[in-house]
Formats: sequence, structure tokens, C-alpha cells
Amino acid sequence: MFEGLYFEFPYLILILFFFIVCARVCKMKIPSIYFPHTGSFLKSSVSASKPLLFLKWLGILMMIIALMSPVKDEPYELEPKEGYEIALILDASQSMQARGFDVNNPALTRFDAVKEIVSDFINQRKSDNIGLVVFGAYSFIASPLTYDENILNKIVSQLYIGMAGKYTALNTSLAQGVNLLKMSKSKSKVAILLTDGYSTQEIDKIPLDIALEMAKKEGVKVYPIGIGNSNEYNQNVLLKIAKETSGVAFGASSAAELKAVYKKIDELEKSEIKSESFTYINYYFMFPLFISLISLMLYIFIRNKRGYA
Repeated sequence: MFEGLYFEFPYLILILFFFIVCARVCKMKIPSIYFPHTGSFLKSSVSASKPLLFLKWLGILMMIIALMSPVKDEPYELEPKEGYEIALILDASQSMQARGFDVNNPALTRFDAVKEIVSDFINQRKSDNIGLVVFGAYSFIASPLTYDENILNKIVSQLYIGMAGKYTALNTSLAQGVNLLKMSKSKSKVAILLTDGYSTQEIDKIPLDIALEMAKKEGVKVYPIGIGNSNEYNQNVLLKIAKETSGVAFGASSAAELKAVYKKIDELEKSEIKSESFTYINYYFMFPLFISLISLMLYIFIRNKRGYA
């Protein structure tokens, strides 16, 4: 228990010498009358004062120890994880409201079906540091990189069509995904870009070549996924993105096919993410302080009860 315990302010032990000197020098002087034959009375008085003396000095000593602030460092280390730094880039434009993508539930919109599949993917990637980018006419980071799948799934469940505008800024969303991964030190950075439409050139502020240069500079491998009919999204652009970033382009015309795509991506090679070490400082001043208070309270109680001056 006491192993590794030390004091933050050890020099405060010098206060004890002040009390010792004061106990000898600072005697209280009161008028006294001499009575003969008081030897036996003095012996009993001295004997009775021993517990009081002990309680008084115990209280003083414990209070000084509390002031010295006994502490103990408690190191702990986050377990190293094997996985990727992944940016999930989701299209939330107006076209995602089309229905019939999931044959088992035709009433679902494409976006609702995608949300369910993405949530399952997140649950499968427990060792990955995952962030979320949502785009339409503009893009934004819905969640920074995190290992907490519960938080990610909660955010995914709250996404809705049109929250980033009704058009499609594909190139800008890719650049935003790269920015999300920019501060990562992992060797394996992956962006999974899902869309169901063509980029709206009047809205998209960043040229595709610039977004690709950003991805290559940061070492981000991009897996673009086009969903819906093959003529609804720009296959050539998705193939170019995959080729330039050493990724693979996919197409999915149904929810079942999209599940298969995410399953393939789930088979990515693992890479180590370094563990982190931290130190907690535990304070133990409350224990000597408690002993000091109890000792001094008993000292005052017994002293008053016996009628000491």
C-alpha cells in the first residue's frame, strides 16, 4: 500500500520542530499556591495526562503529514490496437431519398439502408479509429476519429437526408475526409467514400485533381463506392479515385451488394496503432487528516471531561 508513496511538500515537516520548541519554551504561566504532601496527587495527574499528551501530538503530527500531501503515481497504459484510421464519407444529398434499394424493406430510403449497413460495419471494426464525414452541397465532419462505436452509431442514427444540402460536392467531401485523417500518425489511413450521384460542378469548390493530390500526400487509400444503378453515379471518377490512391472502386445496386462491399473492405490488412501511457496522481492526505481530527476531538473531549485547565 505504501510502496511508491511520496510527499509533494516534504519540507513542511519543519513545522513539527516549531511545535516541539513551543512546547518547551511557550509555557503558560498561571498563579499557583503551594500545598504540602502533593506528591501522590502529582503522580496520578501525570499518569492521567499521558493519553492526552499522546492524542495531542498524534493530532499535530497527522495534520502536518496531511499538509505535506502524501501522493502516489498510478501509471496505466492503453492497450495497443491493431487497426486502421478510417474516414467514413457518406453522401446525404437529396438523391439518397430514393426507395427500393433494400429489397427486404422497399420502403426504406437509400440513406436509411446505408445507415444500417454502416452501423454494422462500425460494430465489426472495434479496433479501428473511425471518423465520420457527411456531404451534400457542402461537407462537414460529423465525428472526429474515435474508438467508441457507441458514440459513432448514435451520430449515424441522427443523420438525415439534406442536412448538408441537396446537391453533391464529391471532390470537396474527399478533401474533407483527408483533412480528418491528416493529423493521424497511423501508417494505414483509409477513406470509404459512398455516393449515389454525379458531382455538381457548380457547387464543388475543389477540383478532383487537387483532392487526389491531398489524399496521396497524406497516404490515404480511398475506397469509393457507387450505389444505385450504374448510370446514376460517375463510374469513371470513382475508378480514377481508386487508381490514384491505390484503392478499389465498388458498385452496389442493392443493400445486399453494399453489405458485401463493406465485408470486403472489412478484410483490410491490419496495422499497429501505438499505445499511449498516462499517469494518475492519487492523493492520500484525507487519511492523516481524518486521524488528526479524531485525535484532537478526543483530546478536547477528555480534557474537558476531566476538568483540566
